[in-house]
Amino acid sequence: MMDLWLYKIVDTIFFVLYMALFIRVILSWLPHDTDHPIVDYLYRFTDPMLKPFQDILPTWKMGIDLSPLFAFFALKLLKTLVYMLL
Repeated sequence: MMDLWLYKIVDTIFFVLYMALFIRVILSWLPHDTDHPIVDYLYRFTDPMLKPFQDILPTWKMGIDLSPLFAFFALKLLKTLVYMLL
């Protein structure tokens, strides 16, 4: 019974992380106000997930930011590892 709750909590945490990254990707395609408090919070929330990949693959060399793709992959890998440890 306790394991089920733990899996649901972990699943919810990763769902929130996926959705935050997804919303950030959608916002990057649309004009938006970066000074808006919600957008600012979203950027501050997702920057730690994207920054390591942006350092490895700078956008200016490729012309496109692939860091969200690698962040999604890393989150999926991390989620699998956490499930294996539970």
